[in-house]
Amino acid sequence: MIGLFTAEEVRAAEEPLLAATPEGALMQRAAAGLAAVCGRLLGPVYGRRVALLVGSGNNGGDALFAGARLAGRGARVTAVLLTPDRAHGAGLTALRRSGGRVVPARNPGAEAVVARADLVLDGMLGIGGRGGLRQDAAVLARAAAAGAGITVAVDVPSGIDASTGEVDGVAFPAMHTVTFGAVKRGLVVGEGRGHAGQVHLVDLGLDPHLPTPTAWQLTDADVAARLEPPSAGDDKYSQGVVGVLAGSAAYPGAGVLCAGAALRTRPGLVRYAGGAADGVRAAWPEAIVTEGGPGGAGRVQAWVVGPGAGTDDAARTVLAEVLATDVPVLVDADALTLLAREPDLVRRRSAPTVLTPHDREFARFGTEVGTDRIGAARRLAADLGAVVLLKGDATVVADPDGTTFVNGTGTADLATAGTGDVLSGIAGAVLATSAATGLPAVEAAAVAAHLHGRTGQLAAQRGPLVAGDLVRRLPEAVGRVRGVGPAVLGDSPA
Repeated sequence: MIGLFTAEEVRAAEEPLLAATPEGALMQRAAAGLAAVCGRLLGPVYGRRVALLVGSGNNGGDALFAGARLAGRGARVTAVLLTPDRAHGAGLTALRRSGGRVVPARNPGAEAVVARADLVLDGMLGIGGRGGLRQDAAVLARAAAAGAGITVAVDVPSGIDASTGEVDGVAFPAMHTVTFGAVKRGLVVGEGRGHAGQVHLVDLGLDPHLPTPTAWQLTDADVAARLEPPSAGDDKYSQGVVGVLAGSAAYPGAGVLCAGAALRTRPGLVRYAGGAADGVRAAWPEAIVTEGGPGGAGRVQAWVVGPGAGTDDAARTVLAEVLATDVPVLVDADALTLLAREPDLVRRRSAPTVLTPHDREFARFGTEVGTDRIGAARRLAADLGAVVLLKGDATVVADPDGTTFVNGTGTADLATAGTGDVLSGIAGAVLATSAATGLPAVEAAAVAAHLHGRTGQLAAQRGPLVAGDLVRRLPEAVGRVRGVGPAVLGDSPA
């Protein structure tokens, strides 16, 4: 798993390392790693045009020293200085000695330098930056976005909050971010994720000084280790039994998608007891379909309740019935609307509960998500005593104790009707199998989000997707995560 850290945690970890190493040694280590990544991105370095956007802080120094290394390999490097009188002195000297040029940001030709560059390196602000970019910096960021060059951020893209991912105004649009020592939370969550691009981690030796992470990102290998395949001694009951209460006469597709996703995730057995029995029977003969609600479905190891189920009195009765059981329950869609009216239904539970709201559903519980998505998910989880899976571009999963996972997979193509029903089916199946393996509910939910995102990426390779494509591609996605089949998908961004 990849640990995720706040800016304050990283700064605190840097202090003893800075005290124990010669002055400037850590910056040289960072600059060497930064230059190496830039060199790989450029391919042949000789003759390539590199623009450095340089602020007054240490990130500007990192950019200057990295630029000096690239200039030493024959790149044509120009540093654009936002504050010429406060730029890193030793870095400037190193760049000039290697043949690099320097121009002030307010020079009439500075924008053209950026626009024509093959690679633009952003060292304007560091991890302590707050708020959007000021005018001079914003002009350079826009020039970088409009140009054809590769855009690379030093540690964090200037203009994003390194701890929350908040972007308040203009921020640097990085295709790649080379971060030092530890992955900052703001690179993988909120709007920051969209500005960070692919994240490359350069090891500075911070690990002994970092606290134990409370936020994580799973890799494919982590997920594969938590998706245990059946063994020779297993049967349909030992592999997990999931009950599905989704769909209705008005929305039968939700039941079909949710049940199909649960089946394709491969628990031992799926029992369907929702309001779209005919549709599920026709689509999925593998499911055991009963009518009359959860009471007649038989024993399960986890329930999924809510997608397309309605919000009338009958739906409320079903929700209360499953929340009164002693097995894990995943609550989604219409059931979230009902639960927001009676949150004590979940507060009273002793068995694990997973809630899967998007931002508008989250707001029904009394507060907006805001710009700190990790903080918001943690607050609602602590208030309700449940795992909260906050859906979005970077889905956040938090448990009442504050343990958090930020999902690193997915695609904007998933923003279409029915994909949430598929996620619920996947998560219900993982919860049911986790009942036998002892996997905590927060990890089960994080595994489901990762697998859902991977499936979306796989389905989107063939063009615009619909929710049914995810159900069809789920077995292949599971195989890819486990390392079976062509490795055409990347791992987590860090």
